Amino acid sequence: MPNDSATIKTVSGPGVPVRGNDIDTDRIIPARFMKEVTFENMGDYAFYDARRHDDGSRNDHPFNRFPTARILVVNQNFGCGSSREHAPQALMRWGIDGLIGESFAEIFMGNCQALGMPTATADAEVVAWLMDHVEAHPDATITLDVEQEIATVSDRTLPVTINDSQREALLNGIWDTTALMKSYLDDVQHTAEQLPYLNGFVKRNA
Repeated sequence: MPNDSATIKTVSGPGVPVRGNDIDTDRIIPARFMKEVTFENMGDYAFYDARRHDDGSRNDHPFNRFPTARILVVNQNFGCGSSREHAPQALMRWGIDGLIGESFAEIFMGNCQALGMPTATADAEVVAWLMDHVEAHPDATITLDVEQEIATVSDRTLPVTINDSQREALLNGIWDTTALMKSYLDDVQHTAEQLPYLNGFVKRNA
């Protein structure tokens, strides 16, 4: 099993509210930036167009106003549209560690899980209060407790829900499928060697 450092029980930090329903992955990261060979620079492109005026100057988008945020607060169906994994990669590399919203697109939620980023859902009233609170108190720390399924901010406790499979993966350190496969590399190698159609093509330590 992966070591304990892979488990994710809580994430915390200042928040950033991005209001609006059905914010899709093309808005999170425009398609032209998907030509990059690696994800290394994706953080620079998070909400790239939404954060700029037509002349390229910065506007008052929340990602411009809350540059130290770690918890993204959103509304309904966030991350819909294309299934591109570049969207959560961009958010993570910008600095986001977890998300709280009314709802998330299923594939986007799965891509976040693969990066160890919890996607917690909450009632519309809870999300609205949290967005308003973050706007009024930008330095307030939001702590998202994966195990207890609560978010705390400014001495207030808010109920949230985390998908059962995601919660299990985060708490047991099995969200990183690449690391998990590497931890069982000998077993994978052994299985591959038994497959007749791979006979002669599998080399140990290749």
